[in-house]
Amino acid sequence: MTTAVRFSGKGGADLAGVSAEPGGAERVGAVVVVQEWHGVNDVVKALVDRFAAAGFLAIAPDLYHGKIAKNTEDAAALMNALDKTEAVAEIGAAAAHIKASPRSNGKVAVVGFCLGGALTFASARHVEGVTCAVPFYGIPGFPMEEYAKIKAPVLAHFAETDDWAKASIAEEIQKAINGAGGSMELHVYDAGHAFMRAGDPAVYDEASATVAWDRTIDFLKKHLA
Repeated sequence: MTTAVRFSGKGGADLAGVSAEPGGAERVGAVVVVQEWHGVNDVVKALVDRFAAAGFLAIAPDLYHGKIAKNTEDAAALMNALDKTEAVAEIGAAAAHIKASPRSNGKVAVVGFCLGGALTFASARHVEGVTCAVPFYGIPGFPMEEYAKIKAPVLAHFAETDDWAKASIAEEIQKAINGAGGSMELHVYDAGHAFMRAGDPAVYDEASATVAWDRTIDFLKKHLA
């Protein structure tokens, strides 16, 4: 079960989120889970629990500071009002907090979905000490030369049917990262945007979600061991 957590951000800001730990007492890798545009809702909490069950420390910073969207219109308004630079700084603060845990082995990944996928790319570029990154169907939209500066290994998941996070742009990002000596593995699924959102029959694609999850866990075990 997730538990509420508080941690310090830039300038001593009081930040909040949810976290979970795996069983046992050994030191393990950590995962910062970055929310979709709805906020830290039950879907995100379930993902935090799921990463913990897979053997990782997990934390999801609450980038909306207590607000949760009730519908698509709310989600769009909250996302558009979000200061993305501040959000990346808060993701970095969450990473620093969980790396300081007695259970941490010092390695930390950032994994995000939709809005969180875009912020995951941004965090891989701007947050110091990110070991690896797993963005799901999200594109931050900064110049292609910025992607070329990402040195942490990236595993990216995109959908064939997606008007917002287009697979064709992901392919360009992959070329920019790999062409500059970085490493980005890209998978494109026969699904639509937000295919990982369990509990939402309008978008969830079980077959694609299962494969993407297994690939993600394998990737995290490789880089966070």
